[in-house]
Amino acid sequence: MTEPIIQMKNIEKHFGSVIALAGVSVDVIPGECHCLLGDNGAGKSTFIKTMSGVHKPTAGEIIFEGKPLDFADPRDAMAAGIATVHQHLSMIPLMSVSRNFFMGNEPVKKIAGIPFFDHDYANRVTMEEMRSMGINLRGPDQAVGTLSGGERQTVAIARAVHFGAKVLILDEPTSALGVRQTSNVLATIDKVRKQGIAVVFITHNVRHAMAVGDRFTVLNRGQTLGTALKGEITPEELQDMMAGGQEMAQLEGSLGGTV
Repeated sequence: MTEPIIQMKNIEKHFGSVIALAGVSVDVIPGECHCLLGDNGAGKSTFIKTMSGVHKPTAGEIIFEGKPLDFADPRDAMAAGIATVHQHLSMIPLMSVSRNFFMGNEPVKKIAGIPFFDHDYANRVTMEEMRSMGINLRGPDQAVGTLSGGERQTVAIARAVHFGAKVLILDEPTSALGVRQTSNVLATIDKVRKQGIAVVFITHNVRHAMAVGDRFTVLNRGQTLGTALKGEITPEELQDMMAGGQEMAQLEGSLGGTV
């Protein structure tokens, strides 16, 4: 079995008297899509912010590529190869796809000793990377705002991969998308995983998780309810774990199975 690229061991995160995470452990393996499921308030966002260097854990240990890691801030995590694509994408709608793709990493060329944005290089790379993800743009100068939600997600994923992501964290990438756009994003996740990149897919949609997931970890009230491999758990069992299975069963019993 491949060694995990990142191990989160007994992670706790307290905000004053509020315990957001109460000892969460998750392994992420290269070339695998590890789905992190849970309802709103389960601790998913706090957990990924801890993995990506936004929060420092109150207790627990992060092992990255076999070494203990202590991120000072998100830049450290990004430099190490942990990239996060947030649900609300940091893109400028009126700017072109290529300018958005290289935002913060602008390629330059010098003319008479003066640095200029290298449009030709940026345009060529953007078109190649988007095509490899199954998106055929009208042109690299197409405004990001004219793309569909799924295509914008794909731009963000392709950008992270191009700039060396070893672990790609996707925060609810399908939550606001229609059926076709969702299937495009799930296909993109599959392509990324097949490149040997570790994907952490945060979602509360069991069907989307089952479509691309290799392993599934359910969070509930800041704790893990367990991790299962594909084929070891049914969609119904996953849904029950997320909903707090026993509580749902009791409720159904008391209401005569009408829930």
